[in-house]
Amino acid sequence: MTAPPTTPTTLGPDSDLSRVFELAQQLRVDSVRASTAAGSGHPTSSLSAADLMAVLMARHLRYDWTAPDQPDNDHLVFSKGHASPLLYAMFKAAGAIGDDELMTTYRRFGHRLQGHPTPELPWVDVATGSLGQGIGYAVGIALAIRDLERRSSRVWVLCGDSETAEGSVWEALDKAGHHRLANLTVLLDVNRLGQSGPTELEWDTDAYARRAEAFGCRAIEVDGHDLEAIDLALAEAADGRAPTVVVARTVKGRGVAEVADKAGWHGKALPEDLAERAVAELGGARDLRVRGPRPPAHPAPAHPDGRRAVPVELPRYEVGDEVATRVAFGAALAALGARPEVVALDAEVGNSTHAEEFGKAHPERYFQTYIAEQQMIADAVGMAVRGFRPYATTFAAFLTRAHDFVRMAAVSRITMALCGTHCGVEIGADGPSQMGLEDLAMMRAVLGSTVLYPSDATSAAALTTAMADLDGISYLRTTRGAYPVLYDGDETFPVGGSKTLREGPDDQVTLVGAGVTLHECLAAAEDLAADGVRARVVDLYSVKPVDMDTLARAARETGALVVVEDHHPEGGLGEAVLSALAVGAGRPAPPPHAFVHLAVTELPGSGTTPELLDACGISRTQIAGAARALVAR
Repeated sequence: MTAPPTTPTTLGPDSDLSRVFELAQQLRVDSVRASTAAGSGHPTSSLSAADLMAVLMARHLRYDWTAPDQPDNDHLVFSKGHASPLLYAMFKAAGAIGDDELMTTYRRFGHRLQGHPTPELPWVDVATGSLGQGIGYAVGIALAIRDLERRSSRVWVLCGDSETAEGSVWEALDKAGHHRLANLTVLLDVNRLGQSGPTELEWDTDAYARRAEAFGCRAIEVDGHDLEAIDLALAEAADGRAPTVVVARTVKGRGVAEVADKAGWHGKALPEDLAERAVAELGGARDLRVRGPRPPAHPAPAHPDGRRAVPVELPRYEVGDEVATRVAFGAALAALGARPEVVALDAEVGNSTHAEEFGKAHPERYFQTYIAEQQMIADAVGMAVRGFRPYATTFAAFLTRAHDFVRMAAVSRITMALCGTHCGVEIGADGPSQMGLEDLAMMRAVLGSTVLYPSDATSAAALTTAMADLDGISYLRTTRGAYPVLYDGDETFPVGGSKTLREGPDDQVTLVGAGVTLHECLAAAEDLAADGVRARVVDLYSVKPVDMDTLARAARETGALVVVEDHHPEGGLGEAVLSALAVGAGRPAPPPHAFVHLAVTELPGSGTTPELLDACGISRTQIAGAARALVAR
């Protein structure tokens, strides 16, 4: 395929729109060339938005491409991440990558120009491609820039019309309007065609505009191929008055007559012969280099060094006092506010999760997303992009609806802390809709995650603090009810560790629990002791990574294990223990002569905590019975 000229031409921020048109055509040509060379990709989705992006990068995006970490750079998020050929063509036009990389590595194994953008590229903030998420991340970034850093940077996000069927798009626009995020501009590429046919609203740009305005945003309707109209709209959007949605009517496949506004071309590279004709129709290969507007100089660094040196005075609890782990979490989180990078996000349950304690102590770093768990995680991701340490909290059951955002945060290599409260049947009379019984499995499955499950207030406070220094996504599972404090304030809780609370040389069985089931295990051990059965009790507060050594030793020395959890049997504590004991798990150990896994296997209903624990087979009575049966074998 035809290569671009060897001598590049520079296009500056004052270039007239005829030059910007040439840039748009270059972006189209390079989108076609790259996807055809790769044999896959989404060129037609890229062609529709090329004019929008050409005007943006040439005249409005304040960005130093040689310094992507410059704190006053604007941010550009491709929510329609499948249009990666266009994004990478922009990177080439900015001089960030070369034509050879674009043509020989796009979508190839082991290279950074992946099918959908990821932060492996320094100019990409977040991984996108799970549609409906990029706009939420942009809201979080805009909040951090305006409310936490007090900077003048702007956030621009390119969305596709198909993804507006996702409710998360409207959660994001609702929060943009609520917070009056005037530093946010959404460019909505209304090209009418989705993957398998026309979109829900097709070219009804007025309907899109009315919807955006209903959420408190300003809407500007434009012809998405009229460069002058686009330029005026982006200038108006940057006037600092309101969050803006530029609703741009475009043509999918624009500029290539054989595919323009034709169904069946989504996600398909043009064949070589058609690609050659397309490049010729678009005016041939070019090598324009863009030097757009630069960010304002700013003398202060975005994130002062030495933040982690700030001392944190944790709450202390007396052994035997009854304190809920969610209460200890809230108190520890408020104490962590001494570190200025820590921010907290709530989904309108802060008075139950006790996250509101942070809000009382540090209201300027406490963000209310209301009942919008997807946007809460998106806000956390956006704040993490700007270098903050977010803690996002809601009931464990409701984090499940935000799981795709958590999954994509891991793809983005985001560091953030999550807390799920009110877990398991222990919560009692509220019933199964409120019972987090899947969260351990969900969070253990997240790439690189840490999963922690404290059983008392002291360990909850310590582990809440530990998450502030963990990389990746960490999750703390806390219990609704108040239970006795087991550890004094000087006890340490290393991630990956456990605590053995009862132990003797003649132990006949090991009881493993966490959270409420640890207290049930301790009570069962007392009952067993009365019958002459010696039971070891292990507090497995670190579920991922798990303490392989302690579990392997318990299996060897006692020969029998009872693992008890207030969770479904799939993916929780029991499977973590079995994985640790499996040969080849890193520390091979013989399997126990006997193993019983007690978990919630039936649909629970309403009731008191003791009733539900007993009905679900995870109470002290069932634990003791299972242990007796194992020993008897």
